[in-house]
Amino acid sequence: MNANNVKIAPSLLSADFGRLKEEISLIENAGADILHLDVMDGHFVPNLTFGMPVIQAIKKYSKLPLDVHLMVTNPDFYIDHLANIGVDYISFHVETEYHVNRLLNKIKEKNIKSGIVLNPATNWNQIEYVADIMDFILLMTVNPGFGGQSFILNCLEKIRIISKYKTIRKLNFEIEVDGGVTDQNASDLINAGANILVAGSYIFNSNNYAQQIRSLKLCSQNCLTD
Repeated sequence: MNANNVKIAPSLLSADFGRLKEEISLIENAGADILHLDVMDGHFVPNLTFGMPVIQAIKKYSKLPLDVHLMVTNPDFYIDHLANIGVDYISFHVETEYHVNRLLNKIKEKNIKSGIVLNPATNWNQIEYVADIMDFILLMTVNPGFGGQSFILNCLEKIRIISKYKTIRKLNFEIEVDGGVTDQNASDLINAGANILVAGSYIFNSNNYAQQIRSLKLCSQNCLTD
């Protein structure tokens, strides 16, 4: 992987929802590559975020690709709605779907990149059999549901294992990481194989979004390249 291809995806979960349009404009001008949207239903995770009307408004005001992470018990229900809005990435948790390959293909048929999410304690082996179908994998490096949590260090080894498998099998899926991402661990994540870094509080809790995004991109430029 070329470290210069690393993408930064600010998570709007940490944005000020009271001025969301302004936040989107600021984050775009700061150099973000993707907007990461966490959809929570209060069942799969103990929190609620935003639904389809808010995502539709975000699509209206943002020029960036929209990456929707479904933390819900019935992800299939959301696919047609999200496709109609025009999102670019959709991922769902393997625990929430009996027919993982079918749902991945349904998403891909909508010309949307399809991905699977693994929680910190979820074994990678559960989804090896669909690695050639998915466009990306989202690895949670905190337990999902709330922003601002600390990075779980032993998740680095899972990233390395998946990256090695991807190389051996000559697969093309992207490796996205979400949870506790900062300039202190970004280089390790990229060197382990990640190429999409989701960062929430690290960016939005600062007074200078551009500086925070630049610091993550600087980590990617300083990483080893293959």
